[in-house]
Amino acid sequence: MQPVSVAAVQMVSGMSVDDNLASMRRLVSQAAQGGAKLVVLPEYFCLMGQDPRDKVRVAEAAWEVGGSAAAWSADKTPIQLALAQTARQHGVWLIGGTVPLVSSDPDRVFNAMLVFDDQGSLVARYDKLHLFSFSRGEESYDESQTIVAGTSPVACQTPLGRTALSVCYDIRFPEFFRSLSHPNPLDLIVVPAAFTQTTGRAHWEVLLRSRAIENQCWLLASAQGGAHENGRRTWGQSLLIDPWGQVVASLDSGEGIVAGMVDPKRTAEVRLNLPAHVHRRVGLPERVPTP
Repeated sequence: MQPVSVAAVQMVSGMSVDDNLASMRRLVSQAAQGGAKLVVLPEYFCLMGQDPRDKVRVAEAAWEVGGSAAAWSADKTPIQLALAQTARQHGVWLIGGTVPLVSSDPDRVFNAMLVFDDQGSLVARYDKLHLFSFSRGEESYDESQTIVAGTSPVACQTPLGRTALSVCYDIRFPEFFRSLSHPNPLDLIVVPAAFTQTTGRAHWEVLLRSRAIENQCWLLASAQGGAHENGRRTWGQSLLIDPWGQVVASLDSGEGIVAGMVDPKRTAEVRLNLPAHVHRRVGLPERVPTP
């Protein structure tokens, strides 16, 4: 495989779906003009509502994997249609941060990552599995109130190779990525996120670098980053990290693009020098008996 140009779009999404989609189109166009072949959007790119239940009000019926824009109308699935059309227009693989999709619970949605190929076809879907909960003082979050958890990790083939799909809070669970790296190792991990200022300042970069290091693969993280009109503040710091854990490119806060080249030769070099993927012992007992 040859090196591939990638980009993470950092946004400060607001409370208007239409305005957020316009920003998405503009930023993806900018990334494509810069040569990106795969572009990742942040979690909640299409809506950062005043109330967590706002995402339920704009939830869409899910496209079937393999479906294209021709099968759907703009009035029923405008977010998914915008992603498909943008991917096709610019000839990029577009990973749509997260999109609220209808669940069987009328009060909750799936927080779904959708992967569109460069022809605008939906090739993979991952529903966020780990739901964030945090409470300290006046700061409190509980995603389970409005989101239905997914049931399994997902990896798919992209121009970068075997790509692990994950969302935000997932990065705190290394076994999630380990389950996707055996028997075939990962080439790329993508992480759309909307990390809080509190948790982002403390843990964001170290968690991302750890996941890249232990899986010896590239990692591309696309974040919400700034002061939102709903009063929330997100951490930002979108990153491209290589398989040795080195930060190749980053953006602290505000709207923008993090771009770089993902080179499979770098992956092969790291794995040759430190063959941890070969040394890994799978299936060890959870507890070692005491002699």
